[in-house]
Amino acid sequence: MTNNDILKKLRVALKLRDDDIVKILELVDFRISKSELGAFFRKEDHPKYMECGDQILRNFLNGLVIHLRGPRPPKNSNPKSDDKKEEPVSKKSNKKEHLTSSKTNKKSNN
Repeated sequence: MTNNDILKKLRVALKLRDDDIVKILELVDFRISKSELGAFFRKEDHPKYMECGDQILRNFLNGLVIHLRGPRPPKNSNPKSDDKKEEPVSKKSNKKEHLTSSKTNKKSNN
């Protein structure tokens, strides 16, 4: 499967128009015109067909992440001091709880 095929399938699956794809690419500061983009969606035997490079597909996928999830939060943002961090439960205690609850379930089923 070529990069062009992947781009075409994502375009159809996400119901994106050329304008949408151009805007998604702009989210990662990658500029492309609609006519350049249209060359990726042509048939391979068309004289104006252009192969989609790895860089364009990579930038599209990175832009798609931003488009769907939103921008990445700044790295130096501190978590709120009001939020108390819960300590992770160890695997051993989970097994014990699971065993005790399964024994209780067996007793109640009898």
